Amino acid sequence: MSLQTPEKIRKLQKALHAKAKEAPDYRFYLLYDKIYRMDVLQFAYSSCRQNGGAAGVDGQSFEDIESYGLERWLGELAEQLRNKTYQPKAVRRVFIPKANGKQRPLGIPTIWDRVVQTAAVLVLAPIFEADLPEEQYAYRQGRSALDAVRHAHTLVSRGHSEVVDADLSAYFDTIPHSQLMKSVARRISDRHVLHLIRMWLVVPVEEDGGRGGSRRTTVNKEAKRGIPQGAPISPLLSNLYMRRLILGWKLLGHERRLQARVVNYADDLVICCRPGRAAEAQEALGRIVERLRLTLNGEKTHIRKLPGESFDFLGYTIGRCYRPKTGEAYLGTRPSRKSQQRVMRAISELSGRRWLPMEAEWLVKRLNRLLVGWSNYFKLGPVTQSYRAIEMHTCYRLRRWLCKKHKQRGKGITRFPNEYLHQSLGLIRLPGLKRSFP
Repeated sequence: MSLQTPEKIRKLQKALHAKAKEAPDYRFYLLYDKIYRMDVLQFAYSSCRQNGGAAGVDGQSFEDIESYGLERWLGELAEQLRNKTYQPKAVRRVFIPKANGKQRPLGIPTIWDRVVQTAAVLVLAPIFEADLPEEQYAYRQGRSALDAVRHAHTLVSRGHSEVVDADLSAYFDTIPHSQLMKSVARRISDRHVLHLIRMWLVVPVEEDGGRGGSRRTTVNKEAKRGIPQGAPISPLLSNLYMRRLILGWKLLGHERRLQARVVNYADDLVICCRPGRAAEAQEALGRIVERLRLTLNGEKTHIRKLPGESFDFLGYTIGRCYRPKTGEAYLGTRPSRKSQQRVMRAISELSGRRWLPMEAEWLVKRLNRLLVGWSNYFKLGPVTQSYRAIEMHTCYRLRRWLCKKHKQRGKGITRFPNEYLHQSLGLIRLPGLKRSFP
C-alpha cells in the first residue's frame, strides 16, 4: 500500500510542476530550504521506512532511529542541512546475482542519506517531470513497464516491424558527471541543491574486503562518471540523462526521417522502425550514444525483423503468436522464456530442503506471494500456456517438498493430489487469474 502524499507537499509539487510546464526555460533558484522543511523530511522518512532496506555503513536501522526518537533524529538532520554542514556517508555496496550468472552491484546509502535524497526527489521530480518526453516510462507517476511494453507492441502492430533491440553497457556506471550536471543546472540554479547532487555523485563506496574487513574506493570521483544504483536520487538522474538521448534522436530528425520511434524504460531501449530502416537507425543511435559518452554494446544490440523474428523487452517476448482455436498467426506479446525460467528457479529455491522445518501453510503463503507478484506483471497477451507451465512446476515442487517433510516415498501424487494442494493448503490457481490483452 503506497503512502498518500500530504496535502501541503502536494500543493508544493503542483506549483513547481505548473511553473516548469508553463516556462520551459525557467531556472529554479530557491529550492534548498524546501528540502529541509520538517514536513518534507517526515514524509521522506515514512517513504524510506515503507520501502525498508538494510542499514548502511553506519549500521543504523529504522528501529534504532525510532528508539533514539524520530523527531529528535529528524531535527538534527534538518539542522545539518540548514547550517550547510551535512556530508553524505559512504555507500555500502552489495552484489545481487543476475539471471545470466553475473552479479549486479547495488549501493545502500545510510538511512540518513536516503531520507535527504528522498526529500530532494520530492522537490525536484515535479520540475523535471515537466520536461521528460512521452517515450520514457521508468520511475514516473502514472507510467509503468507494462505501459512501455504496450507501446512497443502497438508500434510493431502498426507496421514498425523492424526493431533495434539496443543495449547500453553499464548505463548507470558510465553517465558522465559534467554532462549530467549540465542537465540538472538547465533547470536548477540553486547552488546548494547542485552541491548536494555533486556530493552524492562522488560519495565513496565501501564493500567487503574479505577476511572480515572492508575497503573503500572512490571510483566515481576518480572516473568522474557513474551514479550509485540503489540510491533514491539515482532514478531521477538516470531519467534526466536518458532524456538527452531521446531529445537528440528527435532534434537530429531521425524519428521523422527514418520513421523510427524510441521506447525507453530505465536503461532498456528499443527503436521500432518501418521496414528497411533499422540498419540506418542503429548507426544513428551509435553516433548519439558516442556523443553522450556512453557505450552501445555491439554484442547485445541486434536488429529484429518481425514477424519472422521476435525480440524481448522488459521480460516479454514480442513477436509471432498463434490463436489456439484457429492456428491463425498474429503479432502478440507473451511472457519471455527467460522470465518463466527465472520464476521457476525462484519457486525451486523457495521449496528447497532448508525449509523442511517450516509448516506447509507457511511455504504455500510464500509461494502464493511470489506467484501473485509474477502474474500481476506478466498478464499481457496469451499467458495461459505460461501460467499452466508455472503452476505445474509449483505443484511438482510443493508435492516433492511434502514427500520429503513427511518421509513419503514416490512422487506423492496419490497422497498429495492437486485438489489437496489447492483446496486444503490454499495454493492459488494461476490460470484463473485475470489477464490484460494489449
